[in-house]
Amino acid sequence: MRELPVKVLVYLNFLDLPGGLVNPKKSAAADAAPTAQQPAASANGSMWLRDQVCEGLRDRIITGRLRPGDRLMEREVAEEFGVSRVPVREAIRILLSEGFLQALSPRRIVVRGMTREDVENLFDMREALEVLAARRATERATADQLQHLAKLLQAARQATMSGTPERISRANAAFHHQIMELAGNDLLSTTLGSLEGRLRWLFQQIDDPHPLWDDHRGLYEAIAAGDAERAADLSLRHIQHYREVALRVLFEEPPRSARSLQA
Repeated sequence: MRELPVKVLVYLNFLDLPGGLVNPKKSAAADAAPTAQQPAASANGSMWLRDQVCEGLRDRIITGRLRPGDRLMEREVAEEFGVSRVPVREAIRILLSEGFLQALSPRRIVVRGMTREDVENLFDMREALEVLAARRATERATADQLQHLAKLLQAARQATMSGTPERISRANAAFHHQIMELAGNDLLSTTLGSLEGRLRWLFQQIDDPHPLWDDHRGLYEAIAAGDAERAADLSLRHIQHYREVALRVLFEEPPRSARSLQA
Protein backbone atom coordinates (compact mmCIF):
# COMPACT_ATOMS: atom_id res chain seq x y z
CA MET A 1 0.00 0.00 0.00
CA ARG A 2 1.30 3.46 -0.92
CA GLU A 3 2.24 5.52 2.16
CA LEU A 4 0.43 8.81 2.78
CA PRO A 5 2.40 12.05 2.74
CA VAL A 6 3.43 13.48 6.10
CA LYS A 7 1.01 16.43 5.88
CA VAL A 8 -1.90 14.07 5.24
CA LEU A 9 -0.94 11.89 8.22
CA VAL A 10 -0.81 14.92 10.50
CA TYR A 11 -4.14 16.22 9.19
CA LEU A 12 -5.85 12.85 9.72
CA ASN A 13 -4.54 12.71 13.29
CA PHE A 14 -6.02 16.14 14.00
CA LEU A 15 -9.45 15.05 12.72
CA ASP A 16 -9.81 12.30 15.35
CA LEU A 17 -11.53 14.65 17.81
CA PRO A 18 -13.61 17.83 17.40
CA GLY A 19 -11.44 20.92 17.48
CA GLY A 20 -8.49 19.11 15.91
CA LEU A 21 -7.24 17.26 19.01
CA VAL A 22 -5.82 13.77 18.80
CA ASN A 23 -7.83 10.89 20.23
CA PRO A 24 -5.31 9.02 22.41
CA LYS A 25 -6.97 5.60 21.79
CA LYS A 26 -6.92 5.98 18.01
CA SER A 27 -3.37 7.31 18.14
CA ALA A 28 -2.27 4.26 20.08
CA ALA A 29 -3.82 2.00 17.45
CA ALA A 30 -2.08 3.89 14.67
CA ASP A 31 1.23 3.58 16.50
CA ALA A 32 0.95 -0.20 16.29
CA ALA A 33 1.69 -0.04 12.56
CA PRO A 34 4.35 2.66 12.17
CA THR A 35 5.63 3.84 8.82
CA ALA A 36 8.85 5.58 7.93
CA GLN A 37 7.04 8.91 7.75
CA GLN A 38 5.18 8.71 11.06
CA PRO A 39 7.96 10.05 13.34
CA ALA A 40 7.97 13.41 11.51
CA ALA A 41 4.17 13.53 11.56
CA SER A 42 4.17 12.72 15.26
CA ALA A 43 6.69 15.47 16.01
CA ASN A 44 4.68 18.03 14.05
CA GLY A 45 1.50 16.91 15.74
CA SER A 46 3.07 17.22 19.20
CA MET A 47 4.20 20.78 18.49
CA TRP A 48 0.75 21.66 17.16
CA LEU A 49 -0.90 20.33 20.30
CA ARG A 50 1.58 22.16 22.52
CA ASP A 51 0.88 25.43 20.72
CA GLN A 52 -2.89 24.93 20.98
CA VAL A 53 -2.72 24.31 24.73
CA CYS A 54 -0.30 27.21 25.19
CA GLU A 55 -2.50 29.65 23.27
CA GLY A 56 -5.63 28.45 25.07
CA LEU A 57 -4.10 28.90 28.53
CA ARG A 58 -2.52 32.23 27.59
CA ASP A 59 -5.87 33.56 26.36
CA ARG A 60 -7.57 32.54 29.59
CA ILE A 61 -4.97 34.35 31.65
CA ILE A 62 -5.08 37.48 29.49
CA THR A 63 -8.88 37.65 29.54
CA GLY A 64 -9.11 36.94 33.28
CA ARG A 65 -10.76 33.53 33.08
CA LEU A 66 -7.68 32.27 34.91
CA ARG A 67 -6.78 34.65 37.73
CA PRO A 68 -3.56 35.22 39.70
CA GLY A 69 -3.10 32.43 42.20
CA ASP A 70 -5.22 29.89 40.27
CA ARG A 71 -3.46 26.53 40.23
CA LEU A 72 -2.88 24.54 37.05
CA MET A 73 -3.03 20.77 37.34
CA GLU A 74 -1.47 18.89 34.43
CA ARG A 75 -4.06 16.12 34.58
CA GLU A 76 -7.01 18.52 34.56
CA VAL A 77 -5.61 20.64 31.74
CA ALA A 78 -4.86 17.51 29.68
CA GLU A 79 -8.42 16.25 30.17
CA GLU A 80 -9.92 19.61 29.27
CA PHE A 81 -7.93 19.92 26.04
CA GLY A 82 -8.20 16.22 25.19
CA VAL A 83 -4.45 15.65 25.02
CA SER A 84 -1.76 13.78 26.90
CA ARG A 85 0.28 15.46 29.62
CA VAL A 86 3.31 15.91 27.34
CA PRO A 87 2.03 18.92 25.34
CA VAL A 88 0.54 20.35 28.56
CA ARG A 89 3.93 20.14 30.28
CA GLU A 90 5.61 21.81 27.30
CA ALA A 91 2.98 24.57 27.18
CA ILE A 92 3.42 25.24 30.88
CA ARG A 93 7.18 25.53 30.38
CA ILE A 94 6.63 28.20 27.70
CA LEU A 95 4.17 30.15 29.87
CA LEU A 96 6.61 30.02 32.78
CA SER A 97 9.29 31.58 30.58
CA GLU A 98 6.83 34.27 29.41
CA GLY A 99 6.02 35.20 33.00
CA PHE A 100 2.37 34.15 32.93
CA LEU A 101 2.88 31.26 35.36
CA GLN A 102 4.91 30.78 38.52
CA ALA A 103 6.31 27.56 40.00
CA LEU A 104 5.81 27.65 43.75
CA SER A 105 7.22 24.11 43.85
CA PRO A 106 7.94 21.44 41.22
CA ARG A 107 4.32 20.25 41.51
CA ARG A 108 2.54 23.51 42.20
CA ILE A 109 2.15 25.83 39.21
CA VAL A 110 -0.05 28.92 39.59
CA VAL A 111 -1.03 31.91 37.49
CA ARG A 112 1.42 34.69 38.25
CA GLY A 113 0.18 38.15 39.19
CA MET A 114 1.82 41.24 37.71
CA THR A 115 3.51 43.38 40.35
CA ARG A 116 4.05 47.11 40.00
CA GLU A 117 7.72 46.41 39.26
CA ASP A 118 6.71 43.95 36.51
CA VAL A 119 4.53 46.59 34.87
CA GLU A 120 7.21 49.27 35.15
CA ASN A 121 9.80 46.92 33.64
CA LEU A 122 7.46 46.06 30.77
CA PHE A 123 6.92 49.73 29.97
CA ASP A 124 10.67 50.36 30.19
CA MET A 125 11.14 47.71 27.52
CA ARG A 126 8.39 49.23 25.42
CA GLU A 127 10.00 52.67 25.59
CA ALA A 128 13.35 51.26 24.52
CA LEU A 129 12.11 49.01 21.72
CA GLU A 130 8.82 50.33 20.33
CA VAL A 131 10.14 53.86 19.83
CA LEU A 132 12.99 52.40 17.78
CA ALA A 133 10.51 50.18 15.89
CA ALA A 134 8.34 53.21 15.02
CA ARG A 135 11.38 55.10 13.68
CA ARG A 136 12.64 52.18 11.60
CA ALA A 137 9.13 51.35 10.31
CA THR A 138 8.78 54.92 9.06
CA GLU A 139 12.09 54.70 7.23
CA ARG A 140 11.47 51.28 5.64
CA ALA A 141 7.72 50.77 5.10
CA THR A 142 6.56 50.19 1.52
CA ALA A 143 3.24 51.38 0.07
CA ASP A 144 1.75 47.88 0.35
CA GLN A 145 2.86 47.56 3.96
CA LEU A 146 1.35 50.93 4.82
CA GLN A 147 -1.91 49.85 3.22
CA HIS A 148 -1.95 46.76 5.43
CA LEU A 149 -1.19 48.88 8.51
CA ALA A 150 -4.13 51.13 7.59
CA LYS A 151 -6.40 48.07 7.49
CA LEU A 152 -5.22 47.02 10.94
CA LEU A 153 -5.88 50.55 12.21
CA GLN A 154 -9.43 50.34 10.84
CA ALA A 155 -9.91 46.92 12.43
CA ALA A 156 -8.77 48.40 15.75
CA ARG A 157 -11.34 51.20 15.36
CA GLN A 158 -14.12 48.68 14.74
CA ALA A 159 -12.98 46.65 17.75
CA THR A 160 -12.95 49.79 19.89
CA MET A 161 -16.49 50.64 18.81
CA SER A 162 -17.61 47.10 19.73
CA GLY A 163 -16.58 47.64 23.37
CA THR A 164 -15.34 44.03 23.65
CA PRO A 165 -12.10 44.05 25.72
CA GLU A 166 -10.67 40.84 24.23
CA ARG A 167 -11.34 41.99 20.66
CA ILE A 168 -9.87 45.42 21.42
CA SER A 169 -6.71 43.97 22.92
CA ARG A 170 -6.14 41.63 19.97
CA ALA A 171 -6.69 44.37 17.38
CA ASN A 172 -4.38 46.87 19.06
CA ALA A 173 -1.72 44.22 19.64
CA ALA A 174 -1.91 43.35 15.93
CA PHE A 175 -1.34 47.02 15.03
CA HIS A 176 1.76 47.20 17.25
CA HIS A 177 2.99 43.86 15.90
CA GLN A 178 2.78 45.14 12.31
CA ILE A 179 4.87 48.21 13.15
CA MET A 180 7.44 45.87 14.66
CA GLU A 181 7.44 43.83 11.43
CA LEU A 182 7.80 46.96 9.29
CA ALA A 183 10.95 47.84 11.22
CA GLY A 184 12.68 44.97 9.41
CA ASN A 185 14.93 44.02 12.32
CA ASP A 186 14.81 40.32 13.22
CA LEU A 187 16.44 40.79 16.62
CA LEU A 188 14.00 43.58 17.48
CA SER A 189 11.07 41.42 16.31
CA THR A 190 12.21 38.47 18.40
CA THR A 191 12.64 40.57 21.54
CA LEU A 192 9.34 42.41 21.20
CA GLY A 193 7.58 39.23 20.08
CA SER A 194 8.37 37.60 23.41
CA LEU A 195 6.43 40.43 25.11
CA GLU A 196 3.31 40.30 22.94
CA GLY A 197 1.25 38.20 25.32
CA ARG A 198 1.92 40.57 28.19
CA LEU A 199 1.18 43.56 25.96
CA ARG A 200 -2.21 42.04 25.14
CA TRP A 201 -2.78 41.63 28.86
CA LEU A 202 -1.98 45.32 29.38
CA PHE A 203 -4.40 46.35 26.62
CA GLN A 204 -7.09 44.40 28.49
CA GLN A 205 -6.60 46.61 31.55
CA ILE A 206 -7.29 49.94 29.79
CA ASP A 207 -10.57 51.39 31.03
CA ASP A 208 -11.13 53.76 28.08
CA PRO A 209 -9.78 52.41 24.76
CA HIS A 210 -10.93 55.34 22.58
CA PRO A 211 -7.89 57.59 23.28
CA LEU A 212 -5.72 54.55 22.56
CA TRP A 213 -7.10 54.36 19.03
CA ASP A 214 -6.60 58.10 18.57
CA ASP A 215 -2.94 57.66 19.51
CA HIS A 216 -2.58 54.82 17.01
CA ARG A 217 -4.17 56.91 14.26
CA GLY A 218 -1.66 59.71 14.87
CA LEU A 219 1.20 57.21 14.86
CA TYR A 220 -0.01 55.72 11.58
CA GLU A 221 -0.26 59.17 9.98
CA ALA A 222 3.32 60.01 11.00
CA ILE A 223 4.63 56.70 9.61
CA ALA A 224 2.65 57.12 6.38
CA ALA A 225 4.00 60.67 5.99
CA GLY A 226 7.57 59.41 6.38
CA ASP A 227 8.18 61.59 9.44
CA ALA A 228 10.43 59.33 11.54
CA GLU A 229 11.08 61.90 14.26
CA ARG A 230 7.38 62.56 14.79
CA ALA A 231 6.60 58.82 14.76
CA ALA A 232 9.25 58.18 17.42
CA ASP A 233 8.00 61.10 19.54
CA LEU A 234 4.35 60.00 19.31
CA SER A 235 5.31 56.43 20.15
CA LEU A 236 7.20 57.58 23.26
CA ARG A 237 4.39 59.84 24.48
CA HIS A 238 1.84 57.10 23.81
CA ILE A 239 3.79 54.59 25.91
CA GLN A 240 4.42 57.06 28.73
CA HIS A 241 0.74 57.98 28.90
CA TYR A 242 -0.39 54.35 29.07
CA ARG A 243 2.22 53.59 31.70
CA GLU A 244 0.30 56.01 33.94
CA VAL A 245 -3.06 54.56 32.87
CA ALA A 246 -1.92 51.02 33.69
CA LEU A 247 -0.51 52.00 37.08
CA ARG A 248 -3.72 53.83 37.94
CA VAL A 249 -6.02 51.00 36.87
CA LEU A 250 -3.95 48.19 38.34
CA PHE A 251 -2.60 49.79 41.50
CA GLU A 252 -4.86 52.83 42.02
CA GLU A 253 -1.82 55.06 41.63
CA PRO A 254 -2.42 58.73 40.68
CA PRO A 255 -0.71 60.22 37.60
CA ARG A 256 2.83 61.53 38.10
CA SER A 257 1.68 65.13 37.68
CA ALA A 258 -0.79 64.69 40.54
CA ARG A 259 1.87 63.02 42.70
CA SER A 260 4.27 65.93 42.18
CA LEU A 261 1.55 68.38 43.28
CA GLN A 262 0.92 66.32 46.42
CA ALA A 263 4.61 66.25 47.33
